[in-house]
Amino acid sequence: MVGRADGGRTVDIMRVVVVDAILGACVAVGLLAAAVVEGGRVDAGVVALLATVAAAIALRRRYPVAVLGVLDAVPVLWFLAEGPGLLITLVPLIGCYTLAADRGWRWGLAGAVPTALIQILAIRVVLGDTETVGVVPIELLLSATAASAGTAVGYYRALLAATRAELARETRTREERARRLAAEERLRIARELHDVFGHAMAAISVQAGVGLHLVEQRPGQAREALAAIKKVCDDGLTDVKTILGILRSDPSDEEPRAPRGGLDRLPELVDTAEAAGLRVELQVDGDPRPLPAPVDMAAYRIIQEALTNVLRHAEARTVRLTLTHEPSRLSVRMRDDGLAAAADSPDGHGIDGMRERARALSGRLTAAPHPAGGFEVYAELPIPNPR
Repeated sequence: MVGRADGGRTVDIMRVVVVDAILGACVAVGLLAAAVVEGGRVDAGVVALLATVAAAIALRRRYPVAVLGVLDAVPVLWFLAEGPGLLITLVPLIGCYTLAADRGWRWGLAGAVPTALIQILAIRVVLGDTETVGVVPIELLLSATAASAGTAVGYYRALLAATRAELARETRTREERARRLAAEERLRIARELHDVFGHAMAAISVQAGVGLHLVEQRPGQAREALAAIKKVCDDGLTDVKTILGILRSDPSDEEPRAPRGGLDRLPELVDTAEAAGLRVELQVDGDPRPLPAPVDMAAYRIIQEALTNVLRHAEARTVRLTLTHEPSRLSVRMRDDGLAAAADSPDGHGIDGMRERARALSGRLTAAPHPAGGFEVYAELPIPNPR
């Protein structure tokens, strides 16, 4: 990228030099033609001065100060060499314009004043035209006009460059935001899939173990275990289909646009856990009310992940789940009576995922062994005030 940028800059510089060289050649040819038309003497000195003018104009945007000095000196030398005509006095105006456009109005003023004075002295002293009184205001006006025009063009270029830079920054910001949103969406979908698969696989593993144990001795209970496995699989496949359906660009209108899940499905979750042999004691405090969808989904997924961890690691028999509805927040507390060290297994990312869900809503979550035994997960999820 750096090499490409440097190459582009070199091409731009060469293009500017070529354009200015063409301008310088045109000015020199025009002055030569005017001198021939006026019938003046065109010798090697005049041609050399015209070549100097062409070369100086070709480099005017690279060395504006030096070029203005050269172009200011050319009329003086022109008149000393007895070159024909007064058009040569217009050449320094190109230097005034270029300096103001490149460096701003202060430099333009600093260049315009000496340019006007040098031209006045060249006409009235070197040329000896002391009777042409009107040359003074004309030279001042021409120099001021050239500097003003250069200043205006310089401001326009600066404004254009600033506008382009701002547009480039906005474009980069939009692209970065789009990439960040895409990454967040991928992370969210990955988290949803992790929760769905984790819970489904844990429940299936427990039920399959029960079925294998009872398949010969109690076929009826084994059939119940298989039915529970089928239900878990069906629910999991439905959730996965819904989550992956969000990635489609043209989903049908009848398909849901968000993963299923919410505290309205909590009884199903409890039934699945109890079918796997885990007793769930559910307690709801406060005044239950409809929750914002993000809070509702986060609470459900946190409970789902916590139950999954208990089934997989804790070897618990009972889980006490308490939901506390408050005006400004929803609290979820879940404590099991199993092995705390096993529940806090470092092999997975379930607890980290629960914390991320809480943090995404400006809430908090703690997960640690309880002093009285077992493992406890506690989450606080703020509820935004409706406007």
